[in-house]
Amino acid sequence: MMSEHERWMRVALDEARQALAAGEFPVGCVMVAGGRIVAQGRRRNSAEGSRNEIDHAEVVTLRQLSADQPRLDLGTVTVYSTLEPCLMCYATMLLSGIRTFVWAYEDVMGGGANLPLHMLNTLYAQMRVHLLDQVLREESLRLFQQFFRTGTYWQDSLLARYTLAQTTEVVP
Repeated sequence: MMSEHERWMRVALDEARQALAAGEFPVGCVMVAGGRIVAQGRRRNSAEGSRNEIDHAEVVTLRQLSADQPRLDLGTVTVYSTLEPCLMCYATMLLSGIRTFVWAYEDVMGGGANLPLHMLNTLYAQMRVHLLDQVLREESLRLFQQFFRTGTYWQDSLLARYTLAQTTEVVP
């Protein structure tokens, strides 16, 4: 039986597949509150010619949520991402009030969820977050492997080498 976390991560994986089909880094994001999707999005502008480091899936999705539902209590939101949020995205979501994060694949190069909040200044040190990793990890891993075999973004990075060295289970 599929868990709630798997249910929402499958939607994030669909966003990631759409990103991959468009030649983008395969990160999808879904934000859920009250048992329903309140926003969803994917990585944009990672391809040659339009590349920037602002349009990460989580930032794109948070912008959409903020525009569409400015009064929503972000403390009620759970973020589902196909890749562990980077430091920029993690801090942005924390400062926005989000405290629950679920991701599929670990970002060994730039993941921000291991940030020791208790060791930082008061603003961050008092935050209590809920983290859950490796939800549908294999599915996300396969998307990143496909990307790194053909894409150009972060091609020679630690994340690319780590990802391509992983073996995946054969799914019947």
